[in-house]
Amino acid sequence: MNYLGHAYLSFGNPDILAGNMIGDFVKGKIAVSKYPEGMQKGIMLHRAIDSFADSHPATLRAKLLFREDYGLYSGAILDTLYDHFLASDPKYFGSTSDLMNFSKKTYESLEMYMPYFPDKFKAMLPYMKEQNWLFNYKSLKGIERSLYGLERRAKYIPPIGKAYTIFISGYYHLNQCYYDFIHDMVKFVRDKVDHS
Repeated sequence: MNYLGHAYLSFGNPDILAGNMIGDFVKGKIAVSKYPEGMQKGIMLHRAIDSFADSHPATLRAKLLFREDYGLYSGAILDTLYDHFLASDPKYFGSTSDLMNFSKKTYESLEMYMPYFPDKFKAMLPYMKEQNWLFNYKSLKGIERSLYGLERRAKYIPPIGKAYTIFISGYYHLNQCYYDFIHDMVKFVRDKVDHS
């Protein structure tokens, strides 16, 4: 899951949301301990989500489409694509306005935690809000932009254009992989949050 997935899987808890969204920017146990307790839970939840997603059978099937061309980057590509399918899933976002409202509320919540955020995320959040990344995962153009953003951030990733072509040609297969995965993911996170 990418930013939309991590935001949704915070289930409306502001502290967990703040930690969950910065999970990729906080490395090691000592770094985690510097944050308030609720944010620590969010960071650890982010890691658990990533681990669960990476090892799920549906994810492993979906990665096969990208593995030959993108190797270890297949997972990062798929994270972005899962956000597209989540944004388009009427079970979680019943309408375009539901997704828009969720996106706005997420940015508003995150802005309250700016003093805690690592510099890289602090610098990125205004762009995320201005360009409305969370909402724009829903459109094919938005996904294409997100993939090119990944290419800019990942130093050694091969040119990303082919990944978008694979996404379009394998759309229905990838969508089915998402459906096979998302129910298990939501249940996993709800159980984890309920028992933490």
